[in-house]
Amino acid sequence: MNLLIAMAPQGGSGAGGGSMVSTFVMFGAIFLIFYFMIIRPQQKRAKEREKLLSSIEKGDKVITSGGVHGTVAGVEEKTILLQVTENVKLKIERSAITTILNRDAKEIKQA
Repeated sequence: MNLLIAMAPQGGSGAGGGSMVSTFVMFGAIFLIFYFMIIRPQQKRAKEREKLLSSIEKGDKVITSGGVHGTVAGVEEKTILLQVTENVKLKIERSAITTILNRDAKEIKQA
């Protein structure tokens, strides 16, 4: 009985090499899936948001992340002066803008 066990073919060092290549291929495939399904779309959304925030001009109607509606009265590098009513102006961060509306109050750009 021991003779049969000793004569049975065993996976030597050759099987380990093929397994290692297969593992690297699988890791590469997983990385590509993550890149095209998660990383790339997120980078694309970030570019679109940056473009939206850089296109804000005086007179644009906007909605902030807090739900405040107003008209842009002034634009600085990192902040925006938002006119909420005739005598009320708020200074907010540019990143707080989520939507830019046109003059007819139809949504045209949303982050």
